[in-house]
Amino acid sequence: MIPWIQLDSAKVPGGGELRLKQRGGEFSIMLGANELMNSRLSGSEEALARLAWARLDGRPAPQILIGGLGMGFTLRAALAALPPDARVTVAELVPEVVAWARGPMAGVFEGSLDDPRVLVRENDVADLIRSAKASYDAILLDVDNGPEGLSRKANDALYDHAGLAAARAALRPGGVLAVWSSGPDAGFTRRLGQAGFAVEETRVRARRGGGGARHVIWMARRR
Repeated sequence: MIPWIQLDSAKVPGGGELRLKQRGGEFSIMLGANELMNSRLSGSEEALARLAWARLDGRPAPQILIGGLGMGFTLRAALAALPPDARVTVAELVPEVVAWARGPMAGVFEGSLDDPRVLVRENDVADLIRSAKASYDAILLDVDNGPEGLSRKANDALYDHAGLAAARAALRPGGVLAVWSSGPDAGFTRRLGQAGFAVEETRVRARRGGGGARHVIWMARRR
């Protein structure tokens, strides 16, 4: 079996350490003992973008905010679905993750970062959300393994009552907050409803085309 090789590591501000690993043509990003993402498992991250766009009724010139660049699966799926006049802002807190996307994982990203619709900002997505007022048609969050701060404790503020209120304020009427998770969280579902969202909870397989673990995606439409 081909062994894993660690290519690089990066500190998460206020959190742990990310490690980029490669085994042949396969990549993995680890946080401690947790695998945050793997280049062979893209199905649910792609569904995050497709499901959100399907609920926006084809509105013109959509403005999309993606929290977390990762391996670019959500970004690529969004670009495949969105019209030419869309604008996609990707917030990535860790500069090294952007460097990995343009370096060793460039083949995984397939040139998506060079799409003229894309703006990458090396910022905390929470700051972009708090500073926006009715600016986005959709906010897609895949920065942790669920609605709690795994990569950094400060991310808890994305999912509490104040964080959800900020997300709702950042969305245009009828806009969608989409959140990826490795598993269910009934408390988070309740908080979304209390924050003024109409909530759908969908189970999606990890692998493209089916198979693998069942992940959860919340689609929360601003009422």
